[in-house]
Amino acid sequence: MVAKRQQTVSISGNSMSRLDFLESAQNADGAWGYAPGRQSWLEPTCYALLALSARNGRAFASGWERMRAAQLPSGAWPAAPGMREGHWVTALAITLHAAAGVWDEAFRRGVGWLLATTGGERGILVRAAHFLRPSLVEFDSRYGGWPWQPGTSSWVEPTAHTLTALHRAAGHIQDSRLAPRIRMGERMLLDRRCRDGGWNYGNRRVLGVDLPSYPESTALALMALAGNPALDGPAAEVLALEQWQATRSRLARAWLSLCLRRLGAKTEALPALGAGEMDVMTTAIEALVSA
Repeated sequence: MVAKRQQTVSISGNSMSRLDFLESAQNADGAWGYAPGRQSWLEPTCYALLALSARNGRAFASGWERMRAAQLPSGAWPAAPGMREGHWVTALAITLHAAAGVWDEAFRRGVGWLLATTGGERGILVRAAHFLRPSLVEFDSRYGGWPWQPGTSSWVEPTAHTLTALHRAAGHIQDSRLAPRIRMGERMLLDRRCRDGGWNYGNRRVLGVDLPSYPESTALALMALAGNPALDGPAAEVLALEQWQATRSRLARAWLSLCLRRLGAKTEALPALGAGEMDVMTTAIEALVSA
């Protein structure tokens, strides 16, 4: 039997729900930091809002307003409110819009920015260097994903986040770039799959050495590729469960649990949040697992 997932968290000896904790951790500006009382960033803000969207209370309303106000003229979102450079967190903002069922101009401009962004390995100089010395970092430079910041190389996690966002956007936006860009991003992830079946943060092989996979990257890539015919569903479930059992990281277990749920599988109980472990992002992902 699969154990019932933990529904409460323990903080400083008190018991509260994960959603109560997220509401209590909200900053005065309506956003969230990575921990209570810390500087506001849009990554934990988007995760907290995704978890709190079911409640749709005052905390969600004020956070939603703050997130929306941070959008830049380019259509992108910055790493934190007040910053002026587009950032990969735009993918989370689009996923949040999709979860809320908001398909407005802000949503369309954000999707447009993601579609216009690609990794630096698609540039002619990088492709030429890779052609001359392919063993340095082994990947197919025809397939561009998404970078952490514009102008830099593609990485597995921002590519996975963006694919998830674009899959959610499909059907709600008319843009001829959408389907080809999704296909290219999926091919990039499949090309960079490690020998052990999971995903490293960036590449599968460097200087002739196979790199190991990591649980967070693996979970995100598997969710982004769900439904792709090149992905063996049962094998993906086995891999995710093996990595769940092997890791001791709360964040990794939260991501893998969410991955297993998306794949239709189940896992053991998530750990309770103990005193001093006030991690907004991890708690939000755990709340999504338990929803």
